[in-house]
Amino acid sequence: MVPPVVERLVPVLRDLGLEPVGVVTARTLKDRSSPDMVFGDLTVPAGLDLLFARDKWSVEPLLRALRPDLMVCWGFPWKLPQAALDVARLGSINLHPALLPRHRGPIPLSWALREGDGRFGVTWHRMDAELDTGGILAQTSIPIEDEDVVIADIGPKLGAAAFGLLPGVLERVAAGDPGDPQAKEGASWAGHFEDDDYVRVDWSQPARRVHDQVRAWNLMMGMSKLVAPVAELDGERLRLVRTSLRDPGDGSRRVECGDGPIWLVETEPLPGQ
Repeated sequence: MVPPVVERLVPVLRDLGLEPVGVVTARTLKDRSSPDMVFGDLTVPAGLDLLFARDKWSVEPLLRALRPDLMVCWGFPWKLPQAALDVARLGSINLHPALLPRHRGPIPLSWALREGDGRFGVTWHRMDAELDTGGILAQTSIPIEDEDVVIADIGPKLGAAAFGLLPGVLERVAAGDPGDPQAKEGASWAGHFEDDDYVRVDWSQPARRVHDQVRAWNLMMGMSKLVAPVAELDGERLRLVRTSLRDPGDGSRRVECGDGPIWLVETEPLPGQ
């Protein structure tokens, strides 16, 4: 679902001796205003077929047309039927940005920020009919930096970490290794935010907690119907879009939190203000 990932992943796979044959992506009604987030002739490397699945049930026949030895999944939005996962001779593997079994589900990066993990995880695992429960093939993590605000800041670092694990992952796959079973302890679900408590900004919280709240909502990347996070400031209600723990020197508004200042780099007035 992410053209920049495909663009970077294809040459990595080729360097490792694999030959990518096609990209299967999900056809959705979601408006994607950024040109580099839309698949087409300019975003798919030369030599690859591009196939759009109308729903999860059409993925299996599309994959059969490609006749792959291995399916590599990254950022796909649907829970795929086991029949689709079994098409490839060597099975299907997925890159999940969390330290499984912690933060299974659709928005693990957001939950890592919400729960103050301090690090973003990276896990390659076998795919099964459930979400993010298959055998683990390799894991690592990267530190969460204060400047990691949007996916463009984080994605390249996650990608580099994931690509670094691929040689060992592919060796295990080629050998038929099922991966290490996930522990039952420490499993958690990283589902979409729905609670009102995390919508509202509490200025009495530490500045880092507020900063993480803003970043966590950013990394949902439009997957929530809620307008958040919402802050009240001098009688005005605002949606916080981007914050900083250091003065960016561009005239950003300074606000005192429970333990010190935070700077509002970008905000949006709420309708009716």
